[in-house]
Amino acid sequence: MFDYSKLFDLSGRRALVIGGASGIGQASALGLAAHGAELVVADLNLALADETVAEIRKAGGKATALKIDMRDKANVDAAATSLGALDAIVITPSINVRKPLLDITEEEFDRVIDLNLKGVFRVLTAFAPAMAARGKGSIVAFSSVRAQVVEPGQGVYAATKAGTLQMIRALAAELGPSGVRLNAVAPGVVETPLTKPIIDNEAWYRAYADKSMLKRWASPAEMAGAVVFLCSDASSYVTGSYLLVDGGWTAADGRFTPPLPKRAG
Repeated sequence: MFDYSKLFDLSGRRALVIGGASGIGQASALGLAAHGAELVVADLNLALADETVAEIRKAGGKATALKIDMRDKANVDAAATSLGALDAIVITPSINVRKPLLDITEEEFDRVIDLNLKGVFRVLTAFAPAMAARGKGSIVAFSSVRAQVVEPGQGVYAATKAGTLQMIRALAAELGPSGVRLNAVAPGVVETPLTKPIIDNEAWYRAYADKSMLKRWASPAEMAGAVVFLCSDASSYVTGSYLLVDGGWTAADGRFTPPLPKRAG
């Protein structure tokens, strides 16, 4: 009989979280560790990654820190070789340049593409072959609602998030027969270092909060549930998906609430 109590149990599994030093990455690492996974917390900032590791160990979990730079192919390849077998990989790092598309320089374009899109490509090509050879594994990459809906100033960032989604879907189709699953998580607005310029602008912050059905921003911890789900057996038949965790952002049309008749009673 199927043991439903083990659906989210990650005991005995090794998970790599890239970007695990802060924000969504840190929350993902803590969430996976809380469900029994042994973590490799990877980040460009090794000192902050060590702090996440310390927090996991304090709670009784197992974790190590690793410095990784998704912009450096040799570094990513070396990490894949040194880490060996992994059961789950979570990819979170991104940068943004909020400017009108016609004002974006080639240097800015290349910088955003190099991390957000090509960086994901480097991780996939370095780590996925070993998963395919073992016949199992789950890879979760963070896309965004911007893969689906855009606004002024988000052209290049949105392009990278749409590209990440389609790349994940393509590899999901290619590695499905090998038992490897790939999925994309699409947050709405989350209070992280990346969104600090918006958070610091009260009108902008409030407008984004009001766009969601819940009328608020998400915390990084609210992304961890999606990650645990996609890395666990609870999602064993889920691959190639675009999992929206956006507070209803993309489901509602517009920011205006029309005057509706009051409910009777």
